[in-house]
Amino acid sequence: MPGKGKRAKGRGKPLGKKQKKPEVDILSPTAMRNLYYIAHNVADCLNMRGFRWPGAPKSKKGKNKT
Repeated sequence: MPGKGKRAKGRGKPLGKKQKKPEVDILSPTAMRNLYYIAHNVADCLNMRGFRWPGAPKSKKGKNKT
């Protein structure tokens, strides 16, 4: 029959409530301890917190440099 195409068998998005993301305190003692171990200097610390300077290269997350 013309006009009869394939249909997706997926369910689509549920219409229930959206879960709210918890508010994160980036100055909490736990977050600061974590930052102490992963940041190497002040510029690196600010970069990881989202305060990038103009002209900074964009990081490529998840890419292997081999």
